[in-house]
Parts: sequence; C-alpha cells; structure tokens
Amino acid sequence: MKTKNNIMERKIRLRTLNSHITCFLCKGYLVDATTITECLHTFCKSCIVKYLQRNVTCPKCGGVIHQSHPLNYISHDRTMQDIVYKLVPGLQEDEREKHESYCVKHGLPLPKANSGNEDNPNPHQNNNCTAVTKAASDTSAPSTQDDSQDYHRYDEQVNLYLECQSHQLKSLKRKFIRCSSHATITHLKKFLALKLFNNLEKFRSVDIMLNNEILGKDHTLKFIWVTRWRLKQPLELQYRPRVEL
Repeated sequence: MKTKNNIMERKIRLRTLNSHITCFLCKGYLVDATTITECLHTFCKSCIVKYLQRNVTCPKCGGVIHQSHPLNYISHDRTMQDIVYKLVPGLQEDEREKHESYCVKHGLPLPKANSGNEDNPNPHQNNNCTAVTKAASDTSAPSTQDDSQDYHRYDEQVNLYLECQSHQLKSLKRKFIRCSSHATITHLKKFLALKLFNNLEKFRSVDIMLNNEILGKDHTLKFIWVTRWRLKQPLELQYRPRVEL
C-alpha cells in the first residue's frame, strides 16, 4: 500500500528494534533512560547509577567516562524514553503500576499525578529522606490544590544550606532555602544567578559542589542524596564562580 506522498509503508517487527531500545546491563526495555554524555550509550537509570558507583568506564564500549566523577556525565534522555514507551505496548502503564505498588509497600507518597489529599492526607510528610535531610512541614497548606498555582509545594521537601566558597561572589543573606526534592542543580544555579547577579542568564557562570565535587546540572536533589550523601546531617552545598579551562 502506498501513501499520498507515494512512499511505501511497511510494518516493522518490534524484535528488530530491540537492540536499540533495551538496556545493555539488565537486558530489559529502557526505563528512565539515561545517556552517558561522553559516548552517547543509553541505559536504565537505576542500572547505570549502580554500575558507576564501582566503575568509571562505559559498560558497553569500555570508554573512560571520568576518572573521579563518572556520575556527573550522565543525563536523562527524555526523547529515547518517549520512543520506548511509544514502541512497546503497555510498558509505561506497567512501570507506573510497579512504582505505585512500591510506594504503597514502603509507605511512600504516591506519584503526584495519582495522589490527592484524600489518598495522601499528609502530603508534606517525608518518609525516605529523614536520615540525611530535614523534611519541611507546613501545616498552613490549603485544603484544596489549585493546579494553576502549584509550585511543587506538595512534593517531598528538602532544606538546603548554601555556602559561598569564593571572595569573588557575595554570600546570600538567607543561606537556608526549602525546595522540592525534584529540583535540579540547574534550578539552584538559576536561583543563585537571580540573587547574585539579578540576571537569570548568568547561571552558567556558577558551579555548585558537594564535598568539593562539582555536581551535574541535571542531577536532582533526591538523586544527590541517594548517590552522594553519606553523613547523618542536613544537606549542605557550596557554590563558586565557574573556572573556565
């Protein structure tokens, strides 16, 4: 059969694409696809994070990612994940059900899209970060949630302490901030750019570190807690001017 543009259409079996949409480590379809920025090989996020905690090379091609901080060179690949979900029937729904079952089993808040005030009467309760962060509790939250005014206030909340490590930048008057655990390092850099320079576009001139390690721009605070933080203390980050080589 031909289309209006005189281009032949043909069906492609899913198994012929499996090598492009499966994880090299777990051999399953990609879930939360994460790509190594150095070689562009893609894996499941949980698989590659676990692997890079003990290795500094790509598990597929063997190329060195970074001698000290390979986790800084991985990034969420939204495009690839969208392709996988479109190609594999039922995969997205199956993963969502597994996530919800895990949350129920371990007493964690349900994903926001499927949980409201009735399912989660205390949306500010922090169940899995209390060991190393201070959960923010706000009893003045409105009884009903307006989606148009939602600023992630119903997400798991984290308190941060931001300290300047350079005389070239001024210190913040208020060093403690509270934000969603889903906030990324880029969000924090933009916040600092507004406070320090009154210019959002200058966020690229600031680096944020944890224990003298520069954090990746796409890392969320929750991801940093899971992979980096080992002390039983509140999360403390430092910032400094970016040094261009």
